[in-house]
Order: sequence, then structure tokens, then C-alpha cells
Amino acid sequence: MQFQQLVYFVAVAETRHFTHAAERVHVSQPSLSQQIRALEKELGAELFSRARGNIALTDAGEALLPLARRILADADTARHEVQELAQLRRGRVRLGATPSLCTGLLPDVLRAFHDLHPGIQLLIEESGSHDLVRELARGALDLALVVLPLPTPSPALTTVELLQEDLVVVSSAAAPAPRRPVRIADLEGQPLVMFRHGYDLRELTVAACRAEGFEPSFTVEGGEMDAVLGFVRAGLGLAVVPRMVAARAGRDLRVTALARPGLRRTIALAHRSDVAPPRAARELQRLLLAHRAKP
Repeated sequence: MQFQQLVYFVAVAETRHFTHAAERVHVSQPSLSQQIRALEKELGAELFSRARGNIALTDAGEALLPLARRILADADTARHEVQELAQLRRGRVRLGATPSLCTGLLPDVLRAFHDLHPGIQLLIEESGSHDLVRELARGALDLALVVLPLPTPSPALTTVELLQEDLVVVSSAAAPAPRRPVRIADLEGQPLVMFRHGYDLRELTVAACRAEGFEPSFTVEGGEMDAVLGFVRAGLGLAVVPRMVAARAGRDLRVTALARPGLRRTIALAHRSDVAPPRAARELQRLLLAHRAKP
């Protein structure tokens, strides 16, 4: 049974005339009649009685008509849904990002995307780069913003460098100001508020301290970005955070630059190499890459 045969069958059933049905579906009358006969042969039953030039549905035709109409309606709905998605009026994007990027980079970009495509649902997964790479690999995400180098390099992923960002030291505005700029060595013996294990910023900060020959001292550890900033505001210690996050942190936090060469991190946009991202995800990808070009 072919889809077009059902189109022809419904046209004949509604017009009760083979020639008029052929005109409706823009096909020659002999071709339409041939397809109806082929459909009847496939089903093993006549669908129309043609006695004395009058066209009427047989019992088999009566049984098929509502089913055929439903199939054609479902096909039309499917076509409409796909067109809606193709034109970015509906759909979803599953984006993974580290918590610091959700706080710093994403709000402005996602607002721009939502303004352009309000019908697209945005699903955000907050996690560390290691977890995001795993989620990308198993198809649970369309795109992910990760910190390079990846904890486990994967040839199955394509990464495009988005931006490089300086890290800064934040402290409570009510606490004594640290020396400016802060050297990594100055953090020795200082109370630090530290992120949980698996957090990219934790690994970067700890590695920088060890490179200077000391182990950092933690007063509080294990938090996400918002918790860490809250602990710093409460005067529990210093924290090393991305500059974009610090810029949004508010006046109750003091921001101090790190002395050269400082600390920087590289942010990349990643997706699976073997599967092209959906149309909506490609549009978000375009906006993110356009953000890269901004000074």
C-alpha cells in the first residue's frame, strides 16, 4: 500500500467520480484508475462499486475511508511539525555548560537566542567538563561548553575554541583588601573557599598552587559557584573565579587581578563529530561563535 494510493482513494470517495478526483489530485484519470486497481489488488477487496456509472463505496471502502483519512491527517501533521522545526518555530536545544559559564557567559547569549526563537525550548545541563563530555558522547546533549584541555580527549567530539578568560581573586568587600595584584604565591596560607571535586576551576587553582610549591588551605570546600560566592561574601575566605562571573557578582565582593602571567582558561564549544547538531542547536552555535568575535 502506497501513500499516494490513499490520496487517490480518498479523492474518489469524496467526489464519487474518477475524473473529478483525478483533477483534484492533479493526475491523469487513467493513472488514478490504475492506482486504485492496484490498491484493491493489494487489499484483496474492491473498494468501489461501479455499476451503471455510479461510484459508491463498498463495505471494504467504507471501512478503509476513516483509516485513510486518519493516515493522511497524521502525515499532514508530521509535515507541519517538521516544517515548524526547520523554520525554528518549535523544537529544543540541549546545552551543557560548566556552572561558571551558566553564571557568566550564557545569560546574555540565551536571552538573544530566546528573543530570536521564542518557540525553542532551552534545556540546560550544569556540570563539569568531564561529565559534559560523557553526556555528549551518549547523545544526551546537542552542544556543550567545556574547558580545554578536555579531561579525557575524545576523537568522537569536535571542539571549537570560543574564548579565553582571565581568572581573578574575589574577597568580601568588608574584609581587608589583598595586595594588588595578587600573585599565586600570595595565596599560600590564605583561607580559600574551594569548589567541589570535579570542578574545572578547582583543578586549575590547585595545580597553580602546587606549581608554586605549596598546598592551598581550604576553609570551606565542596560548593557550586553560587555557594562559593556566598561563602566569600560571608568572609570565610578568598576564591579564584572567572572574570565574567566576578563582573556579575555585585558590590559586596572585591575583585583583584592576578599578577602576570596570571591564570587563564580556554572555553570551547563541543558537539559530537558523527552527528550534526539539530537546526535549532546550530542556530545557538552560531550565536555563541558570534559572541567569540566580540572584543
